[in-house]
Amino acid sequence: MAPWPSPASAGLKIIVLDDDPTGSQSVHGCPLLLRWDPATLTQALNDPSPLLFLLSDTRSLEPRQAARRVDDICRALRAVLGEAPGDAPGSGGPGSWLMVSRGDSTLRGHFPLEIDRIAAELGPFDATLLVPAFLEGGRTTVEGVHLLHGEPVHRSAFAADARFGYPTSHLPAWVEHKSGGQRRAEAVQRITLAELEPEGHQALVERLLALRGNPVVVVDAQRPGQLEALARAIRVVLPLRRLLVQSAASLLQALAALPPQPLPPAGLARLRRGTAPGAVLVGSHVPLSDQQLQHLLAEPACAGVELPVDRVLEALRQLRPAPGSLPFPLASAEMESVAAEALQPLQAELLEPLRRAWSAGRTPVLFTSRGERSCRDIQERQQLSLALAGLMARIAVRLPPELAYLISKGGTTSQTLLRDGLALAAVRLEGQLLPGLSLLRLPADHPRFPQLPLLTFPGNLGAADTLHQAWRLMEPEGGRL
Repeated sequence: MAPWPSPASAGLKIIVLDDDPTGSQSVHGCPLLLRWDPATLTQALNDPSPLLFLLSDTRSLEPRQAARRVDDICRALRAVLGEAPGDAPGSGGPGSWLMVSRGDSTLRGHFPLEIDRIAAELGPFDATLLVPAFLEGGRTTVEGVHLLHGEPVHRSAFAADARFGYPTSHLPAWVEHKSGGQRRAEAVQRITLAELEPEGHQALVERLLALRGNPVVVVDAQRPGQLEALARAIRVVLPLRRLLVQSAASLLQALAALPPQPLPPAGLARLRRGTAPGAVLVGSHVPLSDQQLQHLLAEPACAGVELPVDRVLEALRQLRPAPGSLPFPLASAEMESVAAEALQPLQAELLEPLRRAWSAGRTPVLFTSRGERSCRDIQERQQLSLALAGLMARIAVRLPPELAYLISKGGTTSQTLLRDGLALAAVRLEGQLLPGLSLLRLPADHPRFPQLPLLTFPGNLGAADTLHQAWRLMEPEGGRL
């Protein structure tokens, strides 16, 4: 049989709106944009990689803000692609394209808000494929039920998330729950494991061609070959059908049909700069992150410095003694500036022991105090998250410029570090240091950290020792004690 054409040879651009900085955790050799001005977008769309990530970071936003962010990105894309809503994919741009809304493999996030906004700006679509399997992290879907290491995901701590919790792992019922009943479970279609076997390719193509009216279609997946079968069928029907995809990271590798990453994990680790220590940031506070942090801090060559969340919350409450008492929006540049000024003494207080540990040859580990705080309202919770991430980013960029590497754990922590702390418009993904852990490198012309390797580490990924494993790869001598 002749090989299937690659997306690159077919001129297909897979455009991924990533709701969290860790969504590129299965790919390599492609650009990740933190801004979407016309020049940055045009350059990225002309990149030879079939993949383009745009970091929307909507998971850190409230629904109204998330909708505005997605609208802004889609309108910027439409302007550069030269298309109006309803045009055939690629009719005015540099080639055909497929839109992917990359979501969480443990089902947290703004669903269906984001796919609805994409459809409003870049649709209409014939169907939306829901593919939350992330095989590298033990997330599979069987008979329409989403599993985490073989157990229904709604039994995990992720389903109890204060903002994005849910009561069921049965994806049709989950769609109904998340849509407030606007999408009924019985209207959700399914593609089963049996339909993803190699001998079923033509039938799967015909199934996709028959889709109309933008139903949600849940796709089962247990093995990479099943996602590859889905990806092949999608590529066949794209000239004839407009599909929108909501997926976790594993499908992206199958869609892009990327070759093996050029550098193995040991090669990626050798991208560290020099022999000085690196640094670790841990903003995520899910239970798995707590376990990983505890494991890392048991290492004598690591020096933990705790960022006291209660002090940050108290400082924010002094700025806003009562809801609605500020002259500007809580989530605004003005508020961020005021909060940064108020937290300046704490910033200096934390920076000093981090620098001292680094100078002594140890790896400084800045982490937020553990546990989830009770906030007065949703706005205060969001502002606390942004203030913590902003403080960590400002501290990180004041670490010594000879820093060998950075490990950033947590989505909002990583996004704020990249966009605001390091002031980046785009970075290039080098590959995975460990399954699901993306390593990127800063540009050679960065004013403080040229070519610094930075590992983005999802809060919900790995085992208790995975953070320690990543640190050991980047610090092969076990620290510099």
